[in-house]
Amino acid sequence: MALRFIAKDPNTNGAQCPTAWVDEEAEEIVIQGWKAGEALLARCRETGPVPGTEAVVRLPIRMVAALREACDVADRLGVR
Repeated sequence: MALRFIAKDPNTNGAQCPTAWVDEEAEEIVIQGWKAGEALLARCRETGPVPGTEAVVRLPIRMVAALREACDVADRLGVR
């Protein structure tokens, strides 16, 4: 797997923090974030179920630049 590190949340200690990568082989954006609590999960489920194979994670707004970069990297891979 060609996993390209994009960024960690700059406002955390660098260890257990939201992180963004791009998996160039699988053509996926990979996100590490904080687990959603039950209240947030309940609100998300208002638009549909969250299967057991998926998760809702939270990222701080300050990660927008990292997510844009991950999207730009994915775009350059030519995936549509």
